[in-house]
Amino acid sequence: MQTTNDHIVRSFTDDLNDLSAKIGKMGGQAEAILVDSTQALIKRDADLGLQAIEADRRVDALDAEVEAAVVRILALRQPMAIDLRVIISALKIAQALERIADHSKNNAKRALVINRAPPMELVKSIVRLSEVAQNMLHGILGAYANNDADTAIHIRDRDEDLDLLYEGYFRECLTYMMEDSRSITSCTHLLFIAKNIERIGDHCTNIAENVYYAVTGDRLGSARPKADPLSAEQ
Repeated sequence: MQTTNDHIVRSFTDDLNDLSAKIGKMGGQAEAILVDSTQALIKRDADLGLQAIEADRRVDALDAEVEAAVVRILALRQPMAIDLRVIISALKIAQALERIADHSKNNAKRALVINRAPPMELVKSIVRLSEVAQNMLHGILGAYANNDADTAIHIRDRDEDLDLLYEGYFRECLTYMMEDSRSITSCTHLLFIAKNIERIGDHCTNIAENVYYAVTGDRLGSARPKADPLSAEQ
């Protein structure tokens, strides 16, 4: 016979599973926006760009749902220990995913502008940056779903690779602008896109740190690798 306590425990478990599912859905949509915004630039595809911009609204809606769910769980369940860590970490992860979607949406908007200008070789160079960011995001979403602290450490350390790529791209764009002043407008947009991708890597790092904390109860001790001397946010 099921007791009242059994029902409460099962209900609490359902709440946590629902929260995790919302984070997973939110992460999947943020990942899709990142991919679509890059493809909109590479393929000069306005429809993909508009699709990415519109999809950001769904991520915002899910972010609000996660916040409401966290407030409800904290008020009704008064969780402690690992449950509290999981819930607070989920809220922080949702906030990071919302920012990732915002950066990707802004890239889609800039892609629509760049695509009105003649094609540029520099556009192709942005692919590598986006691929690293996509791999980081995909990897950390998997780590969150599997409670994988080791993968979280690996994802955090990959931020250094993205910083180095961003630094190289920054210099490439400056050289391009000095050689051809007609490219300044498009290159400026590309620099903003590259910076947004670098920031996405930072948000993936934040997610990784929260996954590690949720799983282990410890904070990652050493400072994250940071190789970008051009960034003011070190």
